Amino acid sequence: MITLRMMSTALLWNKHDELLMMKRALTRTLSPGLWAAIGGHLEPHEINQPRTACFREIWEETGIEQDEIHDLRLQYVLLRLNGQEIRQQFFYIGNTDVDPRIITSEGDLHWIPKASVLDRPMPYIFRCLLEHYFSVGPTSHPWIGSAGIHSETDAPTIHWNPLLDPMQI
Repeated sequence: MITLRMMSTALLWNKHDELLMMKRALTRTLSPGLWAAIGGHLEPHEINQPRTACFREIWEETGIEQDEIHDLRLQYVLLRLNGQEIRQQFFYIGNTDVDPRIITSEGDLHWIPKASVLDRPMPYIFRCLLEHYFSVGPTSHPWIGSAGIHSETDAPTIHWNPLLDPMQI
């Protein structure tokens, strides 16, 4: 039986072109010891509101308030199969100059200069997303990604396409 898991994630940048990242605690089930963005699962009442879930996750993991975040916009929607679970992840990009105010058991928060973000060990999916974002930059439209296996090499891959309304083209 296939189930669905929905997540919302924030890529928060500061005025020094640094990304707020979490080095996940070794005790975490998901990606222990790896570097990741701020985010988590949508609560049942947030199913149609991933942006609301993103603000909640930011506050829970950093203590940064919604009014201290600027220009939070949807930039990526990623679909992938993980065993018998379809994962749908919403990635938002935003800005803040507020430092995290809390300590969380999920991991340690750090501002990482853009030039050294990809030097850290991180989940494959997150690395692919960041590589795409660094190559195309912010866009006026979101991107949709589907993760899978490359048909010729059997290597993991993500196919990115602009998420556009065909009736508006």
